[in-house]
Amino acid sequence: MERWQKTQERMGNAPPDDLPQALVGDGAHGPVIAATNRAAQLAGVAMGARVADMRALCPGLRVDFADPQGDRAALQSLALWARRWCPWTVADHWTACTAAAGGPESGGPESGGLGLILDTTGADHLWGGEVAMLQGIEAALSMLGLSARLALAPTWGAAWALARFGPVRSLWRGPADLAPLPVAALRLDEATVLLLKRLGLRSIGLLADLPRLSLARRFARAAPDQNPLIRLDQLTGHLPEPVSPPDAPPVFRTDARLPEPIFDPTHHLPALCEAICDQLARAHQGARRLRLTVYRTDGQISRIEAACATPGRDPAHLVFLFRDRLDKIDPGFGFDLISLEVPMAEPLGTQQVDLAGGTDATLELSHLVDRLTARFGRAALAQIQPAASHIPERAETLAAPLAPAPWCPAPLVPAAVMPAPTLIPASAERPQRLLTPAEEVSVLYAVPEGPPAQFQWRRRSYRVARYQGPERIAPEWWQDRAGTRLRDYFKVEDEAGHRFWLYREGVQGDGRGSTPRWFLHGIFA
Repeated sequence: MERWQKTQERMGNAPPDDLPQALVGDGAHGPVIAATNRAAQLAGVAMGARVADMRALCPGLRVDFADPQGDRAALQSLALWARRWCPWTVADHWTACTAAAGGPESGGPESGGLGLILDTTGADHLWGGEVAMLQGIEAALSMLGLSARLALAPTWGAAWALARFGPVRSLWRGPADLAPLPVAALRLDEATVLLLKRLGLRSIGLLADLPRLSLARRFARAAPDQNPLIRLDQLTGHLPEPVSPPDAPPVFRTDARLPEPIFDPTHHLPALCEAICDQLARAHQGARRLRLTVYRTDGQISRIEAACATPGRDPAHLVFLFRDRLDKIDPGFGFDLISLEVPMAEPLGTQQVDLAGGTDATLELSHLVDRLTARFGRAALAQIQPAASHIPERAETLAAPLAPAPWCPAPLVPAAVMPAPTLIPASAERPQRLLTPAEEVSVLYAVPEGPPAQFQWRRRSYRVARYQGPERIAPEWWQDRAGTRLRDYFKVEDEAGHRFWLYREGVQGDGRGSTPRWFLHGIFA
């Protein structure tokens, strides 16, 4: 919910704090509540409940769609960010007991159970102790606009339980802190929690006092992560549950340490590019951004960055990207260390060579884009792409070279063999040159809704010898203002063989204006 609120604030659409707001997701019997703000909680809106039921309880409830994939991606980034306190951090996506654990009455989190697990063993003394470290974590999260329920305990399960069902800030004092907590704190699914409640086992203390043999028989066929005995042993530390954080992204870097200072890195650049490409090939990655850094003997550092339109690891091509830009480096008294690194890489598998001995046109195009970008700058290049509109001037847009269209998914096949998406029928002919904006012309016609017989454009008269049309194009009601008139396009050819694309804006008597106006929109080659 807090991430959604921050996004709305940046867009200028943040709702008032006293307005009940909820985020909804898909449920078995319709949309269900996935997250709520404080006003909705005070109004009695419960997480996991159906939206229809909660709207009957709170008629003023405002709902919006949740973004679970975005929340998980943000949590993964937050787990990497939390490594500043300790190297062992992992994102916790446990949300099975949302309905049982959520809500103010149970002390559950508003986010539905998402959190972070940090193994701070041997790292708390670096921050002044456990209490000071928790205070620092809470302060850093508040600077990001995130509230947190913090807990510190000897095991993963105990910390998870105290953070979600204990006080806002919990410090482990002993097993007695866990006894009054509900059985949902054992990270069990809703069906298992309901079964334990029917057996009269509503707290962890009651469950721990029972003979283990009877519970083992009862849950002999349960999954390991839904067995109360296994979860209880993990909670108390009798079963290990280590934190296994994801591996950090690989670092691609190669250095050239020189025995004496030099003033030109050109001779060392091919070897650096070959070394970095070997690293990328072993990891099945391709470079998207590169950074060449030279360290001068006087302590100054100079950097040159380059980018690739598509992932690549061709040493000759990478050398060319830096070749015409090395003169921008101020050598000073010389430099004795040259470093080439790849800040951004993308997966790039082994590509099959054309059996006919040909070349990959897509690869040549991407190399051309990279070379032009390195020489003239990225702002000087643009690519025309189709847009989701049937209005001629909106049917194309300018984008970065080799970038997929914003309304189309990234192509899985080379662009050279992939047909260009379009909303214009294949039989429709469009001029290669469009006037921006269309220029108004004076037209003589035989009938009001017929083709033009003669028109005047830029103080010159053209007599129409042939015509084709009309082709009617209606306005786009979802983005055009009310009263926008339709267009009737005509392809005309004058007596000299020049071909033009004209349109009449509106129809006589359509109630959206006076006499229709004529415009010249394009010129055919």
